[in-house]
Amino acid sequence: MQVSVENTGNLERRITFRVPTERLDSQVGGRLREMARTARIKGFRPGKVPQKVIEQRFGQQVRAEVLDGLLREGFDEAVRSNELRLAGSPRIEPSAEADEKELAYVATFEVVPDFGEIDVSKLQVIRNTAEVTEADIDRMIENLRLQRRSWSAVTRAAQPGDAVDVETWSQVGEERLPAEGVENGVTVIGSGGMYPEVENALAGLKAGEEKTVDVSFPADWRVPQLAGKTAQVYLKAEQVSEAVLPEVDAEFIKSFGVKSGEIEQFRSDIRSNLERELKGALMNRLRREVGEQLVAAYAQLEMPPTLVENEARGMLQQDVEQARRRGQQVELPENAHAPYLDAARKRVLVGLLVGEIARRNQLRLDPKRLNETMRLIASTYEEPDQVIELYRNDPQLMNGLQNRVMEEQVIDWIAERAQHTEQPLTFQEALQA
Repeated sequence: MQVSVENTGNLERRITFRVPTERLDSQVGGRLREMARTARIKGFRPGKVPQKVIEQRFGQQVRAEVLDGLLREGFDEAVRSNELRLAGSPRIEPSAEADEKELAYVATFEVVPDFGEIDVSKLQVIRNTAEVTEADIDRMIENLRLQRRSWSAVTRAAQPGDAVDVETWSQVGEERLPAEGVENGVTVIGSGGMYPEVENALAGLKAGEEKTVDVSFPADWRVPQLAGKTAQVYLKAEQVSEAVLPEVDAEFIKSFGVKSGEIEQFRSDIRSNLERELKGALMNRLRREVGEQLVAAYAQLEMPPTLVENEARGMLQQDVEQARRRGQQVELPENAHAPYLDAARKRVLVGLLVGEIARRNQLRLDPKRLNETMRLIASTYEEPDQVIELYRNDPQLMNGLQNRVMEEQVIDWIAERAQHTEQPLTFQEALQA
């Protein structure tokens, strides 16, 4: 196989493969003859299927498989012999330069930039620390009580934390929303279930009382008729209810899977869950901190443009999917990914640097850390063993987990060797983005 490599840009390369048709035909013929000895086709005895039938049935598939193997072999050899480090997958297309004696293909791809010396000891990293306190456990128990609360109607005026059954309608200029009747709903004052100015206006109302408030809605408000406008909002409290929290007794504790119903075990389980959450939050902070330092140190380095564009389009698609899950309709202009390019470039830069640091320092995935992370993930489900089995039997899931753990290992390695200072945080501060 003839292979030639050429530079088509600072980071773009092109490899041309020339595969002699004789070699391709020879390998295809050999593969088909092997298949003829074992093929089972209705109407023929095993090993007695005519060669023409084998070629008609399997020829196209085998030819494609053999050609793919030859191209991969030639591409991998060219990459190794030219010491190329790919950034992303190649685009392989047929070439117009082929003739009767050969097939020609062109692989276009981008390479990892030359980072030069990477001295992480020059980075200055802030490493946050935090721990789970008894107060954090108390706060979580209160949150669990709130999740299991019931409601009891009261005759007093509504106050923050109360649930209010409310009727509303709005007037914007000459337009009434809704055009007829009212909208009915229930909101807890202070929960953010309604626009804050509207929700806060319910405080002080008793069942049966009404109020009108002038509200200025933001330009991006979800109701188009109200977006960027000031409206008169009419409110009527139909019912006011106060929360009734359950006692933290054995029955309550057992409802969260603690079979003994004992408060000590309940608090221990909560601590374990909070510590797992805290560990993830601190790693996210460290990943962001190290990433920002790497971006600052290599801000002027050119990144592979196609890789950056693909990352930007992926980020856009994630936001679009989230918007659609919220019921929003999304129309994308041709260059909708453009606002994401800067963030995408930083992601690509950090990802390539982390990979380069791992390669240069021969860092390898720690199986113990991988298993610990997998067990931690599984522990959040009711059937942990099934989750572990799922990861072990799903190559895609396992590959994603391995990449995550490897990245965390490299981030820790960088932080340990950088100039770092510790900054203590409370549990609540650590969990804030």
